[in-house]
Amino acid sequence: MALPPKTVFLLDGLGAALSAVLLTAVLTICDAFFGMPQETLIVLSVLASTLAVYSLSCFAFAGNNARKLLPPLIVGNSAYGLLTLGLVSYHNDTLTIWGLAYFLGEVMVLCGLIYVERKTLYASNTRNDGEVRGEETTDR
Repeated sequence: MALPPKTVFLLDGLGAALSAVLLTAVLTICDAFFGMPQETLIVLSVLASTLAVYSLSCFAFAGNNARKLLPPLIVGNSAYGLLTLGLVSYHNDTLTIWGLAYFLGEVMVLCGLIYVERKTLYASNTRNDGEVRGEETTDR
């Protein structure tokens, strides 16, 4: 499912902002319930906030260059997801079932979003005749 790049930026930005708020306002207050140390939650919150600012800025100001701004977002989201999985693995002994469910759920949502971002990037790189920009085809 490919969406217009600006729509992807809006969805990503709102999702990242929600993650940042949840990490800061809910999980840090209830850190014992989830089992993730507060310092780790704050680091994840800062990273989620950074991704939110990037995505919402792209939504607001990208114009016709929105397609070119998708690859850094895909890399950032992928790095955030991998970092989250690494932190879940590292803190596995202190995470509760609720913490594990929250973080794995967040990673699953992120994987779906990255999939849509990649499909959008590919669709925006493909012309109507099926030729990919920047590549020569020999079967004309």
